[in-house]
Amino acid sequence: MKVLLAQPRGFCAGVVRAIEIVERALAKHGAPVYVRHEIVHNRHVVETLTSKGAVFVEDVCEVPPGAVTVFSAHGVARSVEDEAAGRGLRVLDATCPLVAKVHSQGIRYAGQGRTVVLIGHAGHPEVVGTLGRVPGPVHLVGSVAEVEALPIPRDTPVAYITQTTLSVDDTRGIIAALQARYADIAGPETRDICYATQNRQSSVRDLGRVADVILVVGASNSSNSNRLREIGGECDVPSYLVADGSMLDAAWVRDADVVGVTAGASAPEVLVDDVIDALRRVRPVEVSIMPGIEETISFRLPAELADL
Repeated sequence: MKVLLAQPRGFCAGVVRAIEIVERALAKHGAPVYVRHEIVHNRHVVETLTSKGAVFVEDVCEVPPGAVTVFSAHGVARSVEDEAAGRGLRVLDATCPLVAKVHSQGIRYAGQGRTVVLIGHAGHPEVVGTLGRVPGPVHLVGSVAEVEALPIPRDTPVAYITQTTLSVDDTRGIIAALQARYADIAGPETRDICYATQNRQSSVRDLGRVADVILVVGASNSSNSNRLREIGGECDVPSYLVADGSMLDAAWVRDADVVGVTAGASAPEVLVDDVIDALRRVRPVEVSIMPGIEETISFRLPAELADL
């Protein structure tokens, strides 16, 4: 069978930066380094960092006073920062710069007197963090129906911001509904939406034109990985989310001529290789990479770690 790898796939610049912050913190300070929440949504990444001395917690109250602590790529609420400061924690912030940009946008819009609407998924760590940073009431919507149910008068000055793991395509309908409902509305430009999310979704649509089956390598709790699988299905191609090669069901691919493989933004390439090895156990494979965007973006590390 032909195995066609999406381009781009896997780690984005924000994920690379977050993992490197934990690794450099361990190199500089030694173990343990505490990490609030999974640094990124991938079990393999978490287990690898745990083996090196990282300790993952869900609340900063679990961290010993004064300990080195990393905030995950998803960002945190202001109250978490305040609690960490109160405990004297030595914080390294691994919040993705694009998530931090959403926070800044929301704060700016609120400062202009606008009522802020956040487009995102309730309960997602990034959304929880954003809701905890933008002052004033912030209204969360995840669908056009929820826009229609907003308790905001139509003559209110409104602004919207978006969860970074949603693409232009994901938010287009909701933004259109907001613009139809509110005459005085502001929002970020399209180019401000996360490049990595859009690129990976576009590459899956390209796979959907040629693949008989699509495999998405990623964690079940990864929002962007689940969305990639959904997009494959929207292309009328059987699509499956697999954490690694052990989850491959041979029946999915036994009769496929072309198997498309991609990976969510928090999935390392080693897991893609593991899935390809699993495919080889079903039938001989010929691997090639689809033409696509080559991402060259990188984000600066915190100054105290940059010299390591």
